[in-house]
Amino acid sequence: MIDIHAQLDWDAQGQPLSRQFGDVYFSRDDGLGETRHVFLVGNDLGKRFAALAAGECLTIGETGFGTGMNFFCAWQLFEQTAPDTARLHFVSVEKYPLAPGDLHRALALWPELAPWSGQLLEQYVALHPGFQRLVFANGRVLLTLLVGDALELLPQLDARIDAWFLDGFAPAKNPQMWTPELFGEVARLSAPGATLGTFTSAGFVRRGLIDAGFEMQRVPGYGRKREILRGQFIGKPSTTDSPWYAHPGFRPGKREAVVIGAGLAGCATAASLAARGWQVRLLERHGEVAQEGSGNPQGVLYLKLSAHGTALSQLVVSGFGHTRRLLRHLPEGQDWSACGVLQVAFDAREAKRQQQLAKAFTPTLLHVLEQQQAEHLAGIALPAGGLFFPEAGWLHPPALCRWLATRPGIELLRHHQALELQRNADGWQVLNGGTLLAEAPVVVLAGAGDTLTFAQSAWLPLKRIRGQISRLPATATSRTLATVVCAQGYVAPARGDEHTLGASFAFHAENLEPSATEHGDNLDMLAAISSDLYQRFDAGQLQPDELAGRAAFRCTSPDYLPLVGPLADAAAFATIYAPLRKDARLRPDSPCPWLDGLYVNTGHGSRGLISAPLAGELLAAWLENEPLPVPRSVAEACHPNRFLLRRIIRGNDRQGQSSANA
Repeated sequence: MIDIHAQLDWDAQGQPLSRQFGDVYFSRDDGLGETRHVFLVGNDLGKRFAALAAGECLTIGETGFGTGMNFFCAWQLFEQTAPDTARLHFVSVEKYPLAPGDLHRALALWPELAPWSGQLLEQYVALHPGFQRLVFANGRVLLTLLVGDALELLPQLDARIDAWFLDGFAPAKNPQMWTPELFGEVARLSAPGATLGTFTSAGFVRRGLIDAGFEMQRVPGYGRKREILRGQFIGKPSTTDSPWYAHPGFRPGKREAVVIGAGLAGCATAASLAARGWQVRLLERHGEVAQEGSGNPQGVLYLKLSAHGTALSQLVVSGFGHTRRLLRHLPEGQDWSACGVLQVAFDAREAKRQQQLAKAFTPTLLHVLEQQQAEHLAGIALPAGGLFFPEAGWLHPPALCRWLATRPGIELLRHHQALELQRNADGWQVLNGGTLLAEAPVVVLAGAGDTLTFAQSAWLPLKRIRGQISRLPATATSRTLATVVCAQGYVAPARGDEHTLGASFAFHAENLEPSATEHGDNLDMLAAISSDLYQRFDAGQLQPDELAGRAAFRCTSPDYLPLVGPLADAAAFATIYAPLRKDARLRPDSPCPWLDGLYVNTGHGSRGLISAPLAGELLAAWLENEPLPVPRSVAEACHPNRFLLRRIIRGNDRQGQSSANA
């Protein structure tokens, strides 16, 4: 069990003190004044915000988020000085985030910052270790919060920082935040000419930053602080990326895109682009959004995790937080419920796995319940205890899709079935036979298995798995079910007058007509989850061929990670990087043969509710060359080029069977 929260004491003036580091979070005399002098003036942010062009983004990096004061002051100044079309991206690392109650208490000290701090408090949920993305001001302001040790997380960050706030308690109190290793990461992440401000004037800090590539000077401090440091990066940018995972150099002349497929992946991608000022046409072959895999009445925010920190686990934890914060836009109880999710320990092996997970993750994310505790929480009798995810629950996926698809800047084109892509001098044309459906410099393929329709993406190793849910009428006694309960399948608390039960896995089925056999299988799963609940539904009297239900295809990949990112010309890729067949350790200099402006967001399988919305942010970050919302290794693990690379290295046409990066 891991507790990540800051341990605080409070002085006589009601100000927080870090028990871990024995230091104050901000100046007792005038914390706001010192922040503005050291960081805002020190980086000349007023002038730089005002000079931003339409659609341009300034990225600030910070070591030590603390109470968020620096972020709120920067955001306040940004709103006061920047053009309406400009954007702010704030990246901060924090090993010990404040617990929600402590953050409320600390932020009450600055009423003038309430218009900004209140928005953070509204989203201060599901902030677990790793990368966490928070979206403010309809996407105009982004916060990427790295929860954990700076020397572990900054090396995983893919970003170009324009201005640095070096904070994180005094060097004497927290020496690990003021090391040559950390200064090296700051330099690696710095854009050419990046500026830097810090409250300390310690000589070893100044010398360390100079050694890392900064030109540093001491300048007058604020209040009782005689001197502080300011600097500018004069070193050379780091260029260590493998070319097949590098950011494409293509930049469209117009911020226009076509997104094909209006399921959750497509709607999320469209919304993420629209939030950055893009004009998006969202093409859907049906008459409404979320008609296929994203169309179930209840989906579960279920976290399938590993105790070993795999790329999939990192993606799941970050994606869960992002989706969970998105749900505040929907009416709770009607379209979602934070009722929690209970994974029953259905055998000894599962119980052991759950104990390992409880040791690897924070109790606010998951913790083990004994059988009596689990039954009390769920409101039904259970065969065993299990693992409980208190912030999770169920949601109505079509409602989230509709909300995403109606963001300003998105035009939904119904009954538009895309069958072909053609490239011309201006970008991509999307066609159905001889009919031009849409055109734009950027196209995103987000149509699940239909992505294989197009010649440019037909090589992707996607597979479809049929799943069927059953809709069970609620009874007076079934309504006592208070949390989602999972074992081999899941059953959700009532939404309106029915519960959702499922879902089956049929690996070779091709038709989507609901099957009485699979309804029967779902009822068997229900009996295994809880014979008590089975009786509450009087399920023995239910006729499988009379049950309502729904079937759809899950689209997944061989390594069960989604495919998110830019697409390459597969044939040219195989030719250019053929030397890797003889020596996989080579790093050829040849640039990747990108299909300029063509991207993919698909293969989310049964985890789409958790991974697809964050994947929309990841894809937008690829297009905008902005900080990625996941560790670089996770972005590479989700990159479509991983399969082209594995195919070359293995010397045959087998698609990757391992989630390990090549």
